[in-house]
Amino acid sequence: MHYTELLQARRELTGPGGPFEIVEADVLGHRLRAYKNLPNSVRDMWLSTAQFGDSPYLVYQDERITYREAHVRVNAVAGWLWAQGVRPGDRVAIAMRNYPEWLLVYWACVSIGVAAVGMNAWWTGEEMAYALADSRPKVMFLDAERLARFNERPELAGTVTLVGVRVPDSALRASPQITTWAQVAAHGGEMPDAAVDPDDDACIFYTSGTTGFPKGAQLTHRGCLTNLFNIMFAGASTALAMQRATGIAPPAEPPAPPVTLLTTPLFHVTANNCGSYATTAAGGKLVLMYRWDAGEALRLIERERVSSMSGVPTMARELINHPDFAATDTSSLVALSGGGAQVPPDLVLKIEAQVSSARPSTGYGMTETCGIITSVAGDFFVDKPDSAGPPMPSFEAKCVDDDGNEVPQGAIGELWVKGAAVIKGYINRPEATAATITDGWLHTGDIARIDEDGFIFVVDRKKDMVLRGGENVYCAEVEAGIYRHPAIAECCVFGIPDERLGEEVGAAVVLKQGESITLDALRDHCSVLMARHKVPRHIWLLDEALPRNASGKFLKREVRDRLIPTLAV
Repeated sequence: MHYTELLQARRELTGPGGPFEIVEADVLGHRLRAYKNLPNSVRDMWLSTAQFGDSPYLVYQDERITYREAHVRVNAVAGWLWAQGVRPGDRVAIAMRNYPEWLLVYWACVSIGVAAVGMNAWWTGEEMAYALADSRPKVMFLDAERLARFNERPELAGTVTLVGVRVPDSALRASPQITTWAQVAAHGGEMPDAAVDPDDDACIFYTSGTTGFPKGAQLTHRGCLTNLFNIMFAGASTALAMQRATGIAPPAEPPAPPVTLLTTPLFHVTANNCGSYATTAAGGKLVLMYRWDAGEALRLIERERVSSMSGVPTMARELINHPDFAATDTSSLVALSGGGAQVPPDLVLKIEAQVSSARPSTGYGMTETCGIITSVAGDFFVDKPDSAGPPMPSFEAKCVDDDGNEVPQGAIGELWVKGAAVIKGYINRPEATAATITDGWLHTGDIARIDEDGFIFVVDRKKDMVLRGGENVYCAEVEAGIYRHPAIAECCVFGIPDERLGEEVGAAVVLKQGESITLDALRDHCSVLMARHKVPRHIWLLDEALPRNASGKFLKREVRDRLIPTLAV
């Protein structure tokens, strides 16, 4: 494969005078790699999109909003917030589905130096109460479902100004203290003049932990824009490398603006920082969904001529496996990607084989890095389908042992990264911040190795591992093997307490519609692909889809805790 061309392209783009020139900068007390040409703030990036005028921007069901209309509404929200006394350094919460208003409020907040707090739309009233007490926003924009949950905790009334978005009149009458979206939108006026520092908080996104209360990560303007440049660099370096390797000249005409289908919640970096930032900065169109549904996604891809769809890997798998896939015009797709979890190698090859116009791609990253750490696409991904790709040039990366010592190249260790996109810390959690970031190095909590080409291979989460009789079994490896059976739709692997070995390997499996398999046959399949100690001893064939959290990841702990008691039956 053309790794020489890729390395050359990366050096050319990031070298002196290059569009992605890398320099060292003082960031929050550390000397870090940074992009020389980065805008000062997200405010500057958003204001620059006014140039796109009447180009389509947001599509939701039958609603369409142009860039010009979006700027009018964003200015109105920002002006209204300013009139309420909201100032730089304050916080505003957003608690709703992926409605257009989510992004309009977000751009308004960052444009006046206010941190947008992404409230998980799946949270219960108790969890909302925790996040409100933790982040202390002055205003919360919320839809009807979140209003109902907020009202479960009447003691919260009066602690935050509420704005109802798409709330029915009956609910508004029952909650007279709520300001309506129409009242906010009617404010009008120009964008308030506000000074925003690159290291101010742009947003507070809560980590997607499935146990205990989550931590509010502080994503800065510099961090969010660094991620935007990382995404732009990933595309530019891959394209330049392939042009050099194949000898094919770049197209004479500039590419059409992207059309991106957002399939994951905007309160996570996958949809917001990666999907919406990159598309918005390029003057593209964002297509929003009420909830994920593979059939509806196919309909939207055909109707809106979607060029890119990004979500967790299970979404790409469901799209390809859907009975309407073959009959749907997906020729507009250029990229079909997965993030938020490792893309199983078999899925990479299926995308390559079954979606004729699109190339597979992935971006591995975290909330704590404002988005992607690595990216890989096209031939480079197909050639190394179990890789997450090389780190973006804004990062230093290394794998370390349990004592924090760097391990030799190719050896497995915890991945640590350092760069301008690493978060400032966790609000109100200095101990957690200190435990996660050491001298600017972020402990990712992922077990990985780095090969001779600089590609990172994520083996598993550090704690998502089965220790069986002294042998480490990485769940992602077992899951990747199970997925290679054509009957499998979904699976997740976890540890089962075992008196003799400490832990045994367990797997919950959902079959594709109309498929069948015996437990012995599935174990035989695994035995061909992996060492015997990795083959699941306990397998459950489930009739319903595996539960997921709001970002689309399987709730392994919930699945395990529900299934373990059945072993005694």
